[in-house]
Amino acid sequence: MPENTRALQSAPVPALAQGWYVGLMSGTSLDGVDAVLARFSPREGAVMGGRLEQIEVAGHAHVPFEGPLVAWLKQLNAPGADELHRAALAENALAQRYAQAVQALCAQTGVAAADVVAIGAHGQTVRHQPSVRGEAGAIAALSSLCPHAHLAEQAQAVGRYTIQLNNPAWLAEQTGIAVVADFRRRDMAAGGQGAPLVPAFHRALFGQSGLGVAVLNLGGIANWSLIDSQGQTMGFDSGPANTLLDAWCQVHTGQPFDRHGQWAASGSVQQALLAQCMQEPYFHAPAPKSTGLDLFNMSWLQAHLELQVPAQAFSPEDVQATLVELTAVTVAQTFVRYQQGQRSVGVCGGGAFNTYLMERIAQHLQLLLGEPVAVHSTLEWGLGPEQVEAAAFAWLARQCMLGLPGNVPAATHARGERVLGAIYPA
Repeated sequence: MPENTRALQSAPVPALAQGWYVGLMSGTSLDGVDAVLARFSPREGAVMGGRLEQIEVAGHAHVPFEGPLVAWLKQLNAPGADELHRAALAENALAQRYAQAVQALCAQTGVAAADVVAIGAHGQTVRHQPSVRGEAGAIAALSSLCPHAHLAEQAQAVGRYTIQLNNPAWLAEQTGIAVVADFRRRDMAAGGQGAPLVPAFHRALFGQSGLGVAVLNLGGIANWSLIDSQGQTMGFDSGPANTLLDAWCQVHTGQPFDRHGQWAASGSVQQALLAQCMQEPYFHAPAPKSTGLDLFNMSWLQAHLELQVPAQAFSPEDVQATLVELTAVTVAQTFVRYQQGQRSVGVCGGGAFNTYLMERIAQHLQLLLGEPVAVHSTLEWGLGPEQVEAAAFAWLARQCMLGLPGNVPAATHARGERVLGAIYPA
C-alpha cells in the first residue's frame, strides 16, 4: 500500500473531524468555481438523522471561468461529435481552475496544504439523467446490456446516470492534498437520484432543535431543503433559477447576469408565456425529484417561445420578467406543497443577490400561504450565500473521510444512507 494511502487510513479520527477541509463547487450557472476553507465542530442540540454542527470559515476564493471554457461546457450538455475527447480535455481544464482556487485560498489564509485534510471537489455537471427516458423504447434498447435481469430492473440499472466532469487525480497531484470526488453516483447506485446532496449539510448547519427551517438554493437550478422541528429532512429541485435567467441576459444584453434583477424588473410578465412554460411535466411531478441543464436550457425556452403567437411581440425584458416569475411561482408552489410549518427561509446561491427575484418569491409565498414568510440570505444564519454550496462539499468530504453518510434518502429516494465519494490520496 502506498505510504500516502496508509497515512490517510491511519489518521486519528479527531484529526479528520477537526481539521481543515476545502470545498469546491462549480454549479450549473457556469460562472466559475467557488472555494471555501472551513472546519467544523459540534454545537448544542440534536435532531433526527444527524448531529448539529457549526462552521468556521477561514476564507473564500472564486476563480471565474473564461468564455471559451463556458462555451465548451455548454456544448457538452448535449450530445455532439467527439464528445468523449472534448469531455476529457474539459476535465483537465476544470482541474486546473480548481487547483488555482485551492492555491489562492491557501495563500489568502496562510493555511498550508499539509494542514488541509482533504478537498471536496464536486466537479461540473454536464448530464443528469436520474430516470430512464424514452419509456418502452428505452427499456427495450437497454435490455441487451443486461440480458440476465428483468427488463424493467435492467433499464433502471443501466439507463440512469449522472456525469460530473473532474480530474481529481490531477487535482491531488497539483495541490498535494487528498481529494474526495464522485459524490453523486453512490447515491444513484443505491436507487437514488444522486441529487440534491446538500440537505444533510443544511440540516447539520442550519437545523434547530424544536424549530423548523427551510433552505432555498438559487443556483442554476432551484432546490429546497425542508427541515422540520425534529430534524426530519426532505429536499428536491423545484425547477430552473439562474440557468435560464443568465443565459437570456447574456444573449440580449451581453452581461453574464441581471444585476439585482433590475432588467427583469423593467419588463412585464407575459401571462400566456408563463402559462405555457408551467405546462412542463417536471413542475407537476412529485418529490423527490431532480433536474438540470439537460432539461432546462435555451432550447427548452425557445420551444416555448415559438408556441406563442406572435412570439416577436415579447420584448427581451418581458421574457426576463417572465422567467423570474416562473422561478418564483415554481419555488413557492413546491414549498407550499411540502412545507411543514416552516416560516423562515434562508436563501443561498447567486439568486440570493437578485433583489427582484427574492421579492417575487416572498410575495408568492405570502399569497399562497396567507401569511408573511421571512425570506432572507443565509448570511443572517452566519454563512454567506455564495459560500454555502462550496462549504457543503467541504463537509461532505469530511463525512466521507470519517466514514459517515452524506445523503438524505427522503431527498434523493435512495434505499438508505450511504457514505458518498471516492478518495484520491495526495
